[in-house]
Order: sequence, then structure tokens, then C-alpha cells
Amino acid sequence: MISGRSRPSSGRGGRPGDYPRVGNTLQIIAEQLVEAADVRAGQTVLDVACGQGNVALAAARRFADATGVDYAVNLLEQGRERAEAEHLPVTFLEGDAEELPVPDEAFDLVGSTVGVMFAPDHQRAADELCRVTKPGGKIALASWTPTGMIGDLFRTVGKWAPPPAGVQPATLWGNEEYLSGLFRDRVEWVGLTKRSFVFRYHSPEHFSEWFRQYYGPITKLAGTLSEADLAAFAADLAEVARKFNRADDGTVAAYAEYLEAVGIRR
Repeated sequence: MISGRSRPSSGRGGRPGDYPRVGNTLQIIAEQLVEAADVRAGQTVLDVACGQGNVALAAARRFADATGVDYAVNLLEQGRERAEAEHLPVTFLEGDAEELPVPDEAFDLVGSTVGVMFAPDHQRAADELCRVTKPGGKIALASWTPTGMIGDLFRTVGKWAPPPAGVQPATLWGNEEYLSGLFRDRVEWVGLTKRSFVFRYHSPEHFSEWFRQYYGPITKLAGTLSEADLAAFAADLAEVARKFNRADDGTVAAYAEYLEAVGIRR
């Protein structure tokens, strides 16, 4: 949720989700992540579960040799369009975070912003991140926390559409102890910092409408609801924004906590 991992979907009246309308607003997370990882010009950087390429573009702006991988071909195409518009040389590859289409120990930095955390098999995804990172290279992740705004949003959506049995919550990646368990002694975490992304919208209702229109899984769910249930669901989404809002002028400035993790591959 709140990632580029969902495949294209249709909601009420066949309206498609358009994730980059949400994902592009998260670009600042990627900019902060590559700075925290101290990306250098000429380094090889892999953006895993890249969506429309936030980390890859941020790395390319710093003259790194950037590659993005995602299985959603529509998002890869938008990434290519963004890179072309900004005259940035980025390679985009179709592939799964649990089976990356790149060689062993190929990258100086492997990163992901609220992307790889949504892979169904957390351990397999973590193993892949380690496999493709050079020894002495870095793994850098930004993951929503269980107790923050997005964790609350997950629980709200789950009331309307419970996740399949056995599926691990994606926000576990935002827990330091869980992250350490996934990577064990293969990664030395040199930076574990709680940060906040601020969702800025005209109003709580605007936040609700935007996600129902453009975020595929929510769009799809909304398309299955009756008119009465849709109104209640829309109100529930607006309440999430209202709960975390710090603005006092009627707009939304809602703070969503995430864990910024930077580690060295042993």
C-alpha cells in the first residue's frame, strides 16, 4: 500500500488507478534516502520495486549509474518518460523484487523507497537485496512504520478488505528489530532514523478522493462498494488524514512516519 507495486486495476465505472499521481509526491523521500546513503558520482545504484523511479532518478541526478526494477510495466514506462524529460540516463528493467534480473554483487548501492516492503515474501526479498549488493556496498531502505499514518491507513482499508490469510504486514519493514532479523549478520546498519513524510492536500476529503481515484488497490476496492458503503469508506479515509493532520487552516499537512535504514553489506 502506498507503493508502486500494485498492478493496474480498475475501479468504479472501469476507472484505472494511476499510481504515479500519488508516488510522484513521495520524491522527497528518495532524495533524502540517497543523501543519507551518501551516493557518489559514478557509483552503480539499483532501485528495487522502483515504481516510477524515485530512487533511480534521485541517484541519476547525482551522476550515479542508476537502474530501476519493477514488475509493473506501466510504471516503468512512466519512469522512462520522467528520466527523458529530465535528461537523466536511467535504465529500467522489468523484474520481481523476489527474483531480481541482475547479477550477484553488481551494485554499490541497492535502495528502495516504500517499495520492496510490499514484496509478499519478505525474507526472499531481503535475500535478493543482499545478493545483488557488493560486499562493502550499501543497502538503503525507506519503509512506512506500523504505528504511523500509513499503518493506520492499512488498518482502515483492512476493515473493508481484509488481507489474505498468512500475508505479512508490509509495515514490519519499518520495525528495526524485524529488519535486523531479515538481514541478520549480513548487513551492519549504520543509520536507523525515524522520519516523517508530510501528505499535503486541500482537505481530508481531497486526500480521500485522490487515493480513491489514483491508488490502484483503493480504487479497485471502491469500485466494489455500494453507494452507501462507498460514502462510509470515503469518510474513513478522510478520517485517517484528519487524525494525523497538523494544519490549522482547513488543509491537510498529515505526518506519516517511516524508517530510513542505511546499512553496509558485509
